[in-house]
Amino acid sequence: IAVASGVIGRYFTMIFGSRLLLGCHDGGGGSVNDMQMTGERRSNVMDNSPSGSYIGRNFTRRLVMKQPELGRKVSELRKAKGLTQEELVEKCNISVRTLQRIEIGEVTPRIYTIKTILAALDYDLTKGSENDDDEAASPWRTIRRHLLLEGADAMSPDFVNRQLTIAWISGILFFMLGFFEGAAENFRFKENTLVFSEPFYVVLKISVLITFVLFQRGFVILGGVFGNYLLRIASFVLIFGEVVTVGYDIASVFYAPAERGFILGAEAFTYGGILIVYGIALRRLQKGVGSVAGYAGLFEIIAGSFFLTIVLAFIGFFVLMPAELLEIIILYKGIDIIRSRQGANSGVSAPASDQSAARALE
Repeated sequence: IAVASGVIGRYFTMIFGSRLLLGCHDGGGGSVNDMQMTGERRSNVMDNSPSGSYIGRNFTRRLVMKQPELGRKVSELRKAKGLTQEELVEKCNISVRTLQRIEIGEVTPRIYTIKTILAALDYDLTKGSENDDDEAASPWRTIRRHLLLEGADAMSPDFVNRQLTIAWISGILFFMLGFFEGAAENFRFKENTLVFSEPFYVVLKISVLITFVLFQRGFVILGGVFGNYLLRIASFVLIFGEVVTVGYDIASVFYAPAERGFILGAEAFTYGGILIVYGIALRRLQKGVGSVAGYAGLFEIIAGSFFLTIVLAFIGFFVLMPAELLEIIILYKGIDIIRSRQGANSGVSAPASDQSAARALE
């Protein structure tokens, strides 16, 4: 309870204490609005879609410099590579005039344009930041990032996509391992015996735990990307609950717990409540990833309701099967959405007509 309360407190602090920084961009007519944030741009960041200006913005801001230092750096790197401005723009898909204005410090491009230019020049953003920001390269920051204790705005898009890929693959493995785990637990409960050997059972439970944690990490990330902090909290609580449950199951192999039936009933009731909250959180993703999130959330709520009854908890396990499959689809779809937004935000500001079309598409 203490650990769960600490996690919840941590993320409520993140909710109310974080700042969403908007990237500056060329307005198309040559004027640059460094400080102004219009209501339109604010709504773009705060809605439930992972806009490219939000995902990884703070990460990139820590790694790149401001004008005119940025322009001088681009010019130095381009000349060191022996490239003309015309040759560089062919790799970046921007105009020569835009590159010229960047190099002389006249305009600050969008973040993804900066990343594209520096990538074309083979400039390692992470390596470049090590000399300027020791904290960003510290082992503690790396640990925090992989434990997802930083918001999605502090993660690079590549890191997010990579972790989501690991998550949906882990989800498939978790789903498959569930059949073996279900058979083992059914025999333990009804026959009070192990259908597998003790070493195999322990390895099975540890494998289930690892795949489940990696699977749920994907929803912790999606919760941050879409601003769904209820999903982040519920996912962390599920991970914590799974660690405790698997630890108890493994320990109970080596000693006979006196009240195993009572403990299993308490587990079912607790999971029932968590799954209902988790289902509600998933349904909030509908605006971002579509109706598949709504159906997955509905199955989770139904399964949680069965778990709450304790005596009908076994039905809940069957209801969870389609929910898990839909959740794998959500993670896979999330990768496509984020990549499409990266592409949509990879250039400098488009003309007004193009921006209107993009907003309509969003």
